[in-house]
Amino acid sequence: MRKATTLSLLGYALMVCAALGLMVRHALLASGVVLAVQFVAVAVIVWARITFGLRSFHVAADPGSGPLVTTGPYRFLRHPIYAAVLYFLVAAAVSHSNPVNWLLVLAAVAGIAVRVRAEERLLRLRYPDYAAYMLQTRRLIPFVW
Repeated sequence: MRKATTLSLLGYALMVCAALGLMVRHALLASGVVLAVQFVAVAVIVWARITFGLRSFHVAADPGSGPLVTTGPYRFLRHPIYAAVLYFLVAAAVSHSNPVNWLLVLAAVAGIAVRVRAEERLLRLRYPDYAAYMLQTRRLIPFVW
């Protein structure tokens, strides 16, 4: 349990540092048509937060209390907030494409992957139904992964 918490903190730090790096480089917000992807990503984050309720944010992985949430965007993705962050940052890199920005996005992807794995380990322990939910719902990309 402690290892998962530590890994989730590392993943969170990578995501935040990558986003801050893009912001400092004036490359966080997309331009043109790609900006629509970022609007959709923000809408998914808001939808997921509303669906999940007040227990929706912990810096370290913590399944908290309450039932397993499988409604709203969680019907389609196990981690819609991380997916939306991923889509938002990829849209930024597409819009401001250069090697440094793509490296920052890769760092965020690594952070998301570490955090998702850590959280899923804890969710399997907390919720016996999570294993079945994993089989029917993709992690971050609908119909793919």
